[in-house]
Amino acid sequence: MPSHFTVVQKDSATKARLGRLITAHGEVETPCFMPVGTQGTVKAILPRDLKEIGCQILLANTYHLYLRPGHDLIREMGGLHRFMGWDRPILTDSGGYQVFSLATMRKITDDGAQFQSHLDGSSHLLTPEKAVAIQEALGSDIAMVLDECIPAEAARAYVQVSTERTVRWAQRSLRARGKSDQLMFGIIQGGLFEDLRRRCVEDMAQLPFDGFAVGGLGVGESEAQLNAIGSFTAGLLPADRPRYLMGVGRPQDVLAAVRAGFDMFDCVIPTRNARNGTLYTSTGKLNIKRAEFAADRRPLDEACDCYCCVNFSRAYLRHLYMAGEILSSQLNSLHNLYFYHRLMDKCREAIRAGGAGRWSQIYASLDAG
Repeated sequence: MPSHFTVVQKDSATKARLGRLITAHGEVETPCFMPVGTQGTVKAILPRDLKEIGCQILLANTYHLYLRPGHDLIREMGGLHRFMGWDRPILTDSGGYQVFSLATMRKITDDGAQFQSHLDGSSHLLTPEKAVAIQEALGSDIAMVLDECIPAEAARAYVQVSTERTVRWAQRSLRARGKSDQLMFGIIQGGLFEDLRRRCVEDMAQLPFDGFAVGGLGVGESEAQLNAIGSFTAGLLPADRPRYLMGVGRPQDVLAAVRAGFDMFDCVIPTRNARNGTLYTSTGKLNIKRAEFAADRRPLDEACDCYCCVNFSRAYLRHLYMAGEILSSQLNSLHNLYFYHRLMDKCREAIRAGGAGRWSQIYASLDAG
């Protein structure tokens, strides 16, 4: 049994589990949500505020930090934790998804991902070994192997070739590993094909990874496909290591994934939606741009005790958004991340309490749209 992860309790009504993940910068209670700090910052949020809302761990991105300001500079500055003023755990994505999103600006071969920088058009080759070296220079607590994120509509023949390549890249990543205090997660691909997902898990589970992530979901498939493939794959993964569902972040999708046995989640949805004026409340999503809130004295969510809801009215939040004030993004992002962290609190409480009733109450508080 690995010493860095313990399943503390299993839910009696679902496959959800309560876990404890130990990293070089502290323990993480799972299931947990990781805010996305792509470039070494969670947009519009101070590290101090992240701590106050209960954030245990956040995510930063290899691709972006490699291009700017550079992993060597960050290492010289004492590592990513010191650079960004965050002393709790950090997980770094390998950059595979960002390369995937470049579409015509990249080429995938067995060697790695050849791509052009979105900043200046310069050419780069991101290999499994380089992705490991960059993340070791950053000094993150959890490093992800390089994989190819496969689009939902990809043909089976391509998915099979790509998934086999991802396994070979994972093997190369392990051979390149040099830091004993940095956990490394393998990534399961296989598209929407159960047999390819199963084969990938079988190959990956033989490798000495500290945890496993499921990628290639949340990339255009239907909600039914997401839940079906996610649940199927979670059931195949080793039970003694953390399970991370990458990039899936609608509240109802996170909740379904927790019930399927996943432990870790990340997504830009709460902060991106916040900047666009879409806010999550105990009675569903709310678009603060709507004229009906212009003179609304009520807090954003009367059931929420975050700093935003305790101190400001809907009218003020709408005014900030319509005026283009920076504080709009700050307060909206703070509230949405608070909402997500309270959702994870409720999930952990439901696992501790057991029984289907608690889960029904959580579902009732979410917007089904």
